[in-house]
Amino acid sequence: MIQELFIELGKGIGRFFLHPAVYITILFSVLIGYYRVKRERRQLRTRILWGWTEAKRLLLDGYLWAIILSVLSIGIGLVLPVSWVFIYSAWMILFVLLFMYQAGSAIYAIALGAATLYMMDLYNWSFHLFSWNLAGLNIINDAIIPIAILAGLLLIAEGALIQKYGSCHASPKLVTTARGIEAMEYITKRLWLLPIVLVIPGDAIGSYVPYWPQFTLGETTFSLVLFPFVIGFQQKSRHTLPVQFFPRLGKKVWQLGILITIIGAAGFVMPLISAIAVALGVLGRFIISYIEYKKETSGAFAVSPQSDGVMIAGVLSDSPAEKMGLLIGERIVKVNGQKVTTEQELYEAVQINAAHCRLEVLDYNGELRLRQHILFRHDHYRLGLILVR
Repeated sequence: MIQELFIELGKGIGRFFLHPAVYITILFSVLIGYYRVKRERRQLRTRILWGWTEAKRLLLDGYLWAIILSVLSIGIGLVLPVSWVFIYSAWMILFVLLFMYQAGSAIYAIALGAATLYMMDLYNWSFHLFSWNLAGLNIINDAIIPIAILAGLLLIAEGALIQKYGSCHASPKLVTTARGIEAMEYITKRLWLLPIVLVIPGDAIGSYVPYWPQFTLGETTFSLVLFPFVIGFQQKSRHTLPVQFFPRLGKKVWQLGILITIIGAAGFVMPLISAIAVALGVLGRFIISYIEYKKETSGAFAVSPQSDGVMIAGVLSDSPAEKMGLLIGERIVKVNGQKVTTEQELYEAVQINAAHCRLEVLDYNGELRLRQHILFRHDHYRLGLILVR
């Protein structure tokens, strides 16, 4: 039995690349990077991250979570109806195509997929797509428990990804404050692709695609499908530094995911509880986004011009600034012993000792630290710093 399972799983992995969401998500990850770089060059005269960063990290950031959720899916026995998988796919692809990833959390497409099946069953609707016949399903009694558990697990993965990668992929955007001065806000816009192994019951797939891998358990036939789940994320920070904001946001999301997973599992006692868990997941994820958005759009900007130093708005990779450990939100107060309050004063002070740069920096906790670096001919002439003026 185990040998048969692994053989069929190996065959099923190849069919992952038949799903259109894989190629659509790759394309839109490339577009995210393209528009980000275009904006950064227009506003800042340089790019912060390589243009292919979002596409490169599409699978790399979440591969460990994909493995964990696949093992849990098979181990727990999360058997999902094929009709829900197809309708969820349609909603997921729609959200990717919209390019507005504030609504990119998997919980929204999961809930809409379940609601669509429920409405189709309630009003006896059905759709014919090629040789497929998609009909409604009594989702509350037949499938809501594994759907709710999966929704909670994907929220946990989403929160962990935001917490770990949200700040390092934040792109600075130049804005003008109400007082007419320049300031920075930081935008993270990402797509993560998680290939997760799903268990599909019966011969619903095999009857249409005879070569699809299947295995049997007792008298029941199952298909293993490596399915691409897409998590979209978009959020901006301006009142709080990215290094503080995104870990806080991610923690709230994975805590919500744990709660939804527990409530969803309680549906084994009464399936309606799992339906409530999915609804709470949608509501909770929306409330988290809305509260954090309101917090960040009120109050002072975390990165704006200061009278007691030059504020760092960005650091280019592999630059002298990065090698000195300079961070967004820190203020350079002295360069080579000279006080600086403007960008021009900073670079004039650098020339005092062009071969050796010595900086005194105030971090975002107000603590003074010393940073120094030997400058070489090939180093970035602006030290790799993005400054607010």
